[in-house]
Parts: sequence; structure tokens; C-alpha cells
Amino acid sequence: MPTEVKLPDIGEGIEKGTVVGVLVKVGDTVAKDQPLVELETDKAVVEIPSSASGVVSKINVSENQEARVGSVLVVVDEEASAQGASSATATPSATPSAAPAAGTPAGTPASAPAVQTAPAPEQADPTPKPVAAAPAHDAGGTAPAAPSVRRLARELGVDIRAVQGSGVLGRISAADVRAHADGAGVASVVAGVQVAAAAAGTATAQPVALPDFSRWGETERSPMSGVRKATVRSMTNAWSSVPMVTQFDKADITELEVVRKRYQPKAEALGAKLTPTAILLKVVAGALRRFPDFNASIDVAAQEIVHKRYVNVGVAVDTDAGLLVPVVKNADRKNMLELAVELGELAVKARNRKLSPDEMQGGNFSISNLGGIGGYGFTPIVNPPDVAILGVSRSSMEPVWNAATGVFEPRLMLPMSLTYDHRLIDGAAAARFLRWVCTALEDPFLIALEG
Repeated sequence: MPTEVKLPDIGEGIEKGTVVGVLVKVGDTVAKDQPLVELETDKAVVEIPSSASGVVSKINVSENQEARVGSVLVVVDEEASAQGASSATATPSATPSAAPAAGTPAGTPASAPAVQTAPAPEQADPTPKPVAAAPAHDAGGTAPAAPSVRRLARELGVDIRAVQGSGVLGRISAADVRAHADGAGVASVVAGVQVAAAAAGTATAQPVALPDFSRWGETERSPMSGVRKATVRSMTNAWSSVPMVTQFDKADITELEVVRKRYQPKAEALGAKLTPTAILLKVVAGALRRFPDFNASIDVAAQEIVHKRYVNVGVAVDTDAGLLVPVVKNADRKNMLELAVELGELAVKARNRKLSPDEMQGGNFSISNLGGIGGYGFTPIVNPPDVAILGVSRSSMEPVWNAATGVFEPRLMLPMSLTYDHRLIDGAAAARFLRWVCTALEDPFLIALEG
């Protein structure tokens, strides 16, 4: 009986995605929950599993094609699987492991020469390796590469189908993709301004036509990744809809740094690092409880303010694919060590593009820490429907006047910047919020006392 594998609801607000990999072909035998398709949403790549066991009888999608929730991706014939199992029992040589090579029609007799047993696979398989002029996918197959290699190709702007694989049966490795990117370069694609306009989805302004840059020298175009498209949309929306103001302050973290290093071994015993960001998570969670307007959203249509009774904080993570913001849920209910462990796990997932849609949703406030890179200040952009975001820059030793002793003392100062939605938050409220965060960092006991 044919079973339609449809694109399920993979997250709140996600209605569609781009197919970046078809992991099976017609005639393949698949098991229930086996990944069939790789789908890229705004900020994550997810695998869509099969809802039944059987033989793939139809594939309705191809790479770079857009798929909407509820659309049929693949059709799996459960009855064919049962017949195949019966045939395998009668003919031991026709086992699922003896799968036909790419391009071999499904149903090849068991007596046909098996490519797997040939002494020289490259010679036994006459199928040419994928090239730009005749990509393997266009011929009805898919480029032989692991999901991680496909992901690398997307991030480098390389058409995986145009890469010549150096592995067995033309399998493409990460080194092959990098070599192609360095040597052959990336083919020209649609103009960046048109992609940006389409991704932004806004009619507030028409994109300005770009000049022909090639008049002044060599140029190269590459397609926007899913992460970059999402950034274009969200930043365009944020900049056009939120009146933003940024408040600056500095925290004296001299004592805090001593305490952090003292308790670092406890975090390491749990497989984590007690980073300044982990400490800031706890402090910000306390501040959001104390200043509820910063843990709210504006419902313009209803003319209401939505206050949340939970504290979820997003933390920006710099990755090769772009900026991702996993969300730490119920941050106010966890201690610093628990936050350090969870933050470390989410950061690893983000860099490996393994975050689930749920792990990137539900945030009320964000922290963007650029201290590890450098700089003494920046103005982060509020991500609606949040109403504020905290930016953290690099700490440095500065001379600070001590009124009690009458001398300047070297102190470790941490610069921070709070950008807020001025429709809901006034300047005085922002100054109080940021000063409370600074005071909590300067006197950690305040977190336990008031947080």
C-alpha cells in the first residue's frame, strides 16, 4: 500500500523550506524513521524521516526546490517491501545490501554483475562523474555525498552536482568541495539585490538597481544561504518597524573574574566552561524578573502589552554559516553551572547546524557577546517581537578613581550596550535595567539577594 510521506509541521511559524538533499532514489528500500530528505529552514537543516517501511516508488521533490508543510515529498510502497522480502527469502543473493549502483534501474536481476564485488570499482562503473554540464541530479540521481559535505558545499556557495568526486564510485568528500571552490569558483547567480528583496518580503521600498560592477574588474556572485536570507528578512523588519535607542554602561568585574576562575573546575567537571556569558545569562534572567517590561512584547494590532511569565533568553552564536541564536528556556530557574552546561551544548549544536527549530524559538530577550573577538562597544539590533537586546564587548584593565583611598586603581571593566524598543521602554527604565545588571556583576551576592 503506498504511503505518502508529507512535510510535517517542523516548528512554530515555519511554513516552508528548501530541499537541500534527497537521500534516497526510486527503488530504494527504506525503514521507518530513516531520513529521506534534508530540508533547510531559515536557520536550521533538518532531516525528514520516512513514516513507513517499504520501497521508494516516487520522489516529488528535488534539490533547491521549495517544499511547503503538508506537501508530499516521497511515496513509499509498503506492499513492494513485503514482496521484496519474500523474494529475498527465495533468492538469498538478492539481499538489500546488494543495492544497485547509482543509475542502475530498480529491479535488476540478482544474477547481474554486482558493482560492489568488482576489483576496480572506478572501472567497473562506467557512469561519468558529475560535471557542471551534466549534473547527476538532472540525470535522475543525486550527487554522492554525505549530509555534512552537502552542508559545506552550500556554505561555500558550491553546486554539489558540479563537483568531481575523488572517492569510490565518484563519492564527493569535503576536500573535493573545497578544491572546487578554490579552483573552479562559483557560477554566477541571480543578482544579490533581487535575492535580498525577495527574502525581505517587504513592499516598503523598491530595491535600487545595482551598477554593472564588472565594468571595473572581475566579480563573482554566490547565492545567499538560508541563514543569510533569514537575516535579511529579520533585520529589514527590525530596522523598519522598531524605533531603537542604545544605552551604554560598564561593569567592574575585577572580583567577579576571581570568583569565576575559582569555580571554573566545578564547571569543567561537568564538561562545561563557566564563561562570562553563562554568568550573564543568570544575571539577565534576574533582571528580566525585576524589570518585566523587558520581558514583554508589543501587540500593535490589539494595542496591548504582552508580559511573559517565563524567562527564555537567546544567546547569539557565531558560526561559519552565519549568526544563529539558540534559546535557553527558563533561564531564571537554573543555576550558573546548569546554564554553563546547556549553553555549551547549544553552541556546539549551532556550529554543527544541528539545532532543532524548537531550540531557536520562544526567546524573550537576547545576549550578543563579541568580547572574544574584540571591540569596546557596538549597537546590537532588537529582534522583534523582543523589545531589548544586550551587547557585550571586550573587558579591559582601566584606571578607576577610588574616592575612599584617593588614588586610581587598575580595575577590569566590562563595556555593555543595551538596545531597546523605545515604544515600550523609556530611557530612564533602560538606564536602570543596565545599571542593575552592572551592579549584579560587580556584587555577585546581589543575584541571590534580588535575582
